[in-house]
Amino acid sequence: MEHKKMKSFPADFLWGSASAAYQIEGAWDQDGKGPSVWDVYTKEPGTTYKGTNGDVAVDHYNRYKEDVALMAEMGLKAYRFSIAWSRILPEGRGKVNEAGLKFYDRLIDELLKHDIEPVVTVYHWDVPQALMDAYGAWESRQIIEDFNHYCSILFERYGDRVKHWVTLNEQNIFVGLGYRSGVHPPGVKDLKRMYQANHIANVANAKVIQSFRKLVPDGKVGPSFAYSPAYPYNSDPSNVIAAENAEEMNSHWWMDIYAWGKYPQAIWNYLEDHGLAPTIEDGDMELLASAKPDFMGLNYYQTATYEYNPLDGIGEAKMNTTGKKGSSSDTGVPGLFKTIKNPFLGTTDWDWTIDPKGLRVALRRIANRYQLPILITENGLGAFDTLEDGDVVNDDYRIDFLESHLDEIQGAISDGVDVLGYCTWSFTDLLSWLNGYQKRYGFVYVNRDEDGPKDLRRIKKKSFYWYQDVIKANGLVDRN
Repeated sequence: MEHKKMKSFPADFLWGSASAAYQIEGAWDQDGKGPSVWDVYTKEPGTTYKGTNGDVAVDHYNRYKEDVALMAEMGLKAYRFSIAWSRILPEGRGKVNEAGLKFYDRLIDELLKHDIEPVVTVYHWDVPQALMDAYGAWESRQIIEDFNHYCSILFERYGDRVKHWVTLNEQNIFVGLGYRSGVHPPGVKDLKRMYQANHIANVANAKVIQSFRKLVPDGKVGPSFAYSPAYPYNSDPSNVIAAENAEEMNSHWWMDIYAWGKYPQAIWNYLEDHGLAPTIEDGDMELLASAKPDFMGLNYYQTATYEYNPLDGIGEAKMNTTGKKGSSSDTGVPGLFKTIKNPFLGTTDWDWTIDPKGLRVALRRIANRYQLPILITENGLGAFDTLEDGDVVNDDYRIDFLESHLDEIQGAISDGVDVLGYCTWSFTDLLSWLNGYQKRYGFVYVNRDEDGPKDLRRIKKKSFYWYQDVIKANGLVDRN
């Protein structure tokens, strides 16, 4: 809808930025940390771009004060970061590593010293390798108790200072790329195992929310979902049904469980017909229904457009992990849907659609369906940045991208959506899981590449100063 005058961003809006432990910390075996699945997986030949890994990453573990000082200079109101499970419990369970706990104590206290609200993600894909070796990690119900134990340690330790918590980050991505595409740990292609692991993760998420209610009664908690709203290619009813199928299979399958504790019936029927439905044990659905989150975390990067896909149609296709534009291909599920290029939208070098209005669509759909506040936990542009003479990075394309998305957020707020905050991805440049260090997202350029860490200097990009002005103004500013 159009508004004669947009509503302002709320006075307490959380202007933030985000990161994940494996992508920034480095120090992969420092101070008693155990290996995660990513510490092992990235050492296998051919798994990542040019064999890149997070052993050093951008060395945030040893440079966190420098990074927080830059956040304070920018004026950040919130910083979303994840805790490395194997830094706290090197074996995933058992003995607690006090040195790991103390690192996050120091980080949280440093943030609070600068009036930056810590937003903690308890799981951002780096399950301890010991649990993968012991019982297959998310494929065993044993992880429900182990994950709850780990999270309870965090809630008890940091709950007095941290009031915004994210449970599972992008569950749809870590199970999909891990078990459907086979490009994330454990690197297999088995849909039956995928849907079972996904159900176990849902139960574990609900169990943790129950524990959170007891241990941090004055806090807010929710999962963070990677939502790409589905568009039909055109008004052909067959394509509209294909988009509905995609919306239910790719989005409602997760968010309905988070909010209501129910799986969408049409997709459940499809999985049963194909022998893919997960095994549900007594008490699972009751637990899921009891653990409603306080907000829906939204990671938004792009929309997807769909058309009819016959029973003998296309399936899983190639991803673009090199940044060579146009190297990905359409993907689908035979009998349900397939993707098709949207003629109205451009793309990034990694073939992700650029669709600011899609963020407003996402916000409206989540608010209308689930009646929950929304915390935008990720939104950003991965691009090739150039460090120019004089330590200058002119990333006007990033400013344009973020500004256009903020404009649509304000539109959604004016429509009546309750948006708690906005965390860009990311604050500094970081390791992009499969794409190496060439795909840069940050406001702060880190001087390293696929060949090595160089000097890891932090260099403020043009976008740093733009976001600084946005935060100061509590909204968009005129750049003319």
